[in-house]
Amino acid sequence: MSENVLIEEFLNYLRFERHFSPHTAKCYAADLRQYVGYLGVPRTGHGEPGSYDAAGSNGGNGHAYGESGASATATLAPPVTDLRQQLLGVNVDDIRAFMAFLQQQDYSRATTARKLATLRSFYKFCVRRGYIGTSPVAAIRTPKQERRLPKCLEVEEVQRLLEAPNVATVLGARDRAMLETMYSTGIRVSELVALRIEDVDFMGEALQVRGKGKKERLTPIAPTALAAIRRYLEMRKSDTKWEGSNRELLFVNKHGQALSTRSVRRKLDKYLRECGLDPAISPHTLRHSFATHMLNNGADLRSVQELLGHQSLSTTQVYTHLTTTRMKESYEESHPRA
Repeated sequence: MSENVLIEEFLNYLRFERHFSPHTAKCYAADLRQYVGYLGVPRTGHGEPGSYDAAGSNGGNGHAYGESGASATATLAPPVTDLRQQLLGVNVDDIRAFMAFLQQQDYSRATTARKLATLRSFYKFCVRRGYIGTSPVAAIRTPKQERRLPKCLEVEEVQRLLEAPNVATVLGARDRAMLETMYSTGIRVSELVALRIEDVDFMGEALQVRGKGKKERLTPIAPTALAAIRRYLEMRKSDTKWEGSNRELLFVNKHGQALSTRSVRRKLDKYLRECGLDPAISPHTLRHSFATHMLNNGADLRSVQELLGHQSLSTTQVYTHLTTTRMKESYEESHPRA
């Protein structure tokens, strides 16, 4: 059996049965490559998990794994014929040793938790397929995360950003329409670049969105965003330069082809510089701002969950912490006895 058969079977399960995005599947693959590299490190003594000989220490030619999981010493990789047996033969102590290794490498809690989630999914898959009886990860608790509040723009800052593009040009009109759409609907940037012209319901003031896991949802869109989209489409249609562009996609690049998420980020960076706003702001910040401003103005949490396309309400609840923090700040600034 080739080295990657079991892992490739798992990745295909993620792609075609769970409908994970290519980016997410790529992250899972990188985590598993690192894990496979770790399993191939020689142990000292009698194979005790987590103990290494001189070649596997942090000095010399020891652990030098990046996100790709490649080892600095090729001889540390497990034999091809033993890999399946190694993957299916680990126990809870081996998993704990791997977690300790990640801690020694100064990975953040968030990254460690993500890598553990990869192993949890992988071994759960192996149990379902009958390759093992129980998961060695089942008894491992996920490291407690440091709760970080998402960044959020003030309404005035959003307004400055939305007005930054030069709408006298097709590309400027496109950028204004993209920014208006992201803030108006709270969609992810990956969802934005996948929008088709037919997904926009101008009469019903709604947008058909294809989210994670190929799940579709219908979300309202503000008249201001629709007006920006209509202006952009009219300019694109009337300019002969854009005749050869993709006629299905809503937002296209200067060559008339699909935009990448990275391109949207570059455009946002440009307007952030022009507005003098924090360069750390990302397209996702507009999503955070959408949710926070909705809650600040009285929207209920369940409705915001549906609009964001969150599967779990707990994912949306982080925004209530943000609004509570601002409420407390306002109270302390305004109340005479605070």
